[in-house]
Amino acid sequence: MRRRPLTIAFAALAVLLCLANYLRLDPDNIYLFMFSVPVWIIETFSDIHTVNAYLLYALTIASWALIGWIGDRFLWQDRRKTPSP
Repeated sequence: MRRRPLTIAFAALAVLLCLANYLRLDPDNIYLFMFSVPVWIIETFSDIHTVNAYLLYALTIASWALIGWIGDRFLWQDRRKTPSP
């Protein structure tokens, strides 16, 4: 099994973001609106308050895990192309 440090780190940050919003540590939803990619997309086409919060949390975690996975893929390809001394 290969290590996926960016996937784990980005997903963990997304979990912390969603947990802070759920626990009302972000009362105006400022951090969630700034750092959640699904919120950006939903806000473009409809009202964010009509979307289920748990679905929004799941989409936020999944999107950041996907971004981390893409970053890990780029790092893995870069390390594979670089010859070791």
